[in-house]
Amino acid sequence: MNLRKIQPADNAILASIIRSAFDDYDAPKTGTVYSDPTTDDLYTLFKTERSVLWVAEVDDVIAGCCGVYPTPGLPPDYAELVKFYLSKAARGQGVGRALMEQCTQSAIDMGYTHLYLESLPQFSNAVSIYQKQGYQLLDHPLGESGHTSCDIWMVKELGGES
Repeated sequence: MNLRKIQPADNAILASIIRSAFDDYDAPKTGTVYSDPTTDDLYTLFKTERSVLWVAEVDDVIAGCCGVYPTPGLPPDYAELVKFYLSKAARGQGVGRALMEQCTQSAIDMGYTHLYLESLPQFSNAVSIYQKQGYQLLDHPLGESGHTSCDIWMVKELGGES
């Protein structure tokens, strides 16, 4: 497995992986990243200062992505863990763990103190993984992601350990 930063040529395949996950889990398409116009041009989105999108490749095939993004409205030094999606073939293979660990380290390296995320009940497998990784449930959203259908909100304090 190889982890690398997003390249312009990755846009279409990553948008397809993201939307396929919503189809696979019968998750809402409105008020989520599925219908977010930035999903089709992630390369440009992640040119934003203090952001990064990591892409996982398995046998030279893109298997998924996960990023760190300074979502507007978050408390100071909080970033959002975003665009964490895997192709069906990559699920359960350790790809997600590698992406999450890389994003956590990137957030620490960029000076963030907390990572926040939003999810949906349809992604309960991911939510249980987040909890195992130290994310705590919140009773309200933070920031202004625009993803109004998400009703699971979590945050993790970053200890600065590497």
